[in-house]
Amino acid sequence: MKNQQLHERRSKVIAQGMGALYPLYVEKAENAHVWDVDGNKYIDFAAGIAVTNTGHSHPRITEAVKAQIENFSHTCAMVTPYESFVELAEKLTELAPGDTEKKAIFLTTGAEAVENAVKVARAHTGRSGVIAFKGGFHGRTNMTMGLTGKVAPYKAGFGPFPNEIFHAPYPNAFHGISTQDSLQALEDLFACDIEPSRVAAIIFEPVQGEGGFYQAPKDFAEAVRALCDKHGILLIADEIQTGFARTGKMFATEHIGIEPDMMTMAKGIAGGFPISAVVGKAHVMDSALPGGLGGTYAGSPLGCIAGLEVLKIIEEEQLCAKAQGIGEVVNARMTALQKQVPAIGEIRTIGAMMAIEFTDPQTQQPLQDVTKAVIAKAQENGLILLSCGVKANVIRLLPPLTIESEVLAEGLDKLEAIILDVAK
Repeated sequence: MKNQQLHERRSKVIAQGMGALYPLYVEKAENAHVWDVDGNKYIDFAAGIAVTNTGHSHPRITEAVKAQIENFSHTCAMVTPYESFVELAEKLTELAPGDTEKKAIFLTTGAEAVENAVKVARAHTGRSGVIAFKGGFHGRTNMTMGLTGKVAPYKAGFGPFPNEIFHAPYPNAFHGISTQDSLQALEDLFACDIEPSRVAAIIFEPVQGEGGFYQAPKDFAEAVRALCDKHGILLIADEIQTGFARTGKMFATEHIGIEPDMMTMAKGIAGGFPISAVVGKAHVMDSALPGGLGGTYAGSPLGCIAGLEVLKIIEEEQLCAKAQGIGEVVNARMTALQKQVPAIGEIRTIGAMMAIEFTDPQTQQPLQDVTKAVIAKAQENGLILLSCGVKANVIRLLPPLTIESEVLAEGLDKLEAIILDVAK
């Protein structure tokens, strides 16, 4: 079988640190379906980790990128820029939450976006400290690993990390951490570890991604916004996994009604083409000196063109509303299943950012083995799934927002059968 042959070839030349969840090698992908090199067909509930929100190989994105590549593929936007680079920035600064005038920069990866947001925060405030949250994920570079609040597999063996990074617990009602607990922890950091006058930024995910799909409560977000205003600290919203209609809003920050000073964007921004962005208040974004921000491939013309088409598709195909509809269907199906499967501890749906957490109904301990078994059985049942969670006991569902209703239903049929098989 070609899958197995490729996997053996891969193991000889790709470092093991670059993991592979499935020995499944893709030959073709279209909307919510993927075909492997052996001709097997799968329903994709991962979307490249919330990247192909507009579906695989959306014809409008494909045609737009083809037209662009016939003109040029790269000139370096910092040397000889192009109109799509400016136009995408115009669109994103207009869409970003809040009334403050905005500016943007483009980069290539989500980790680069986070790194540069921290750079801007330090340049603007003249301070060095950064506060992040336990369970958060911000990337795999040294700075972003330091910010990440999950050790395995992201931080294990890679230290030391940069100084002056501090972590507070993220509010999580299911695990007994209240908004007040988190806010008190921030005050404790100010009392015991770093004075607020040395903190450049607080970074948070409005919905934690790798941490388990926990949403920031509105009162928590408002309190952190007020705390930042009180002490002159910049608030960075990491919207890399939550952005571009995934949660039923263009950005998840809109659910909690605050305006961050900066937002990091990537993943769903361009339908699978590598580009990322930092969008923030203009007076903040202008704090770095010319040449201090950027990168050789930053704001690739292919990514910019794809990003412009993604924004049109989100609006014209009403993907925010479709995300809400997907979440409602999944919530109803999984809630019904929960009555048969006590190991389903909690179901979380914020638009089409959806999670199932497995816990022992008597002890409330995380059921990692159940999660692993569900993931393992997915491939043989024609389904692509992802796990997450600090305790590795959460299944996350991230289908393309363009998924047909009958394909969603078929995928949920497969998922229910797997869960009933391994968890009942």
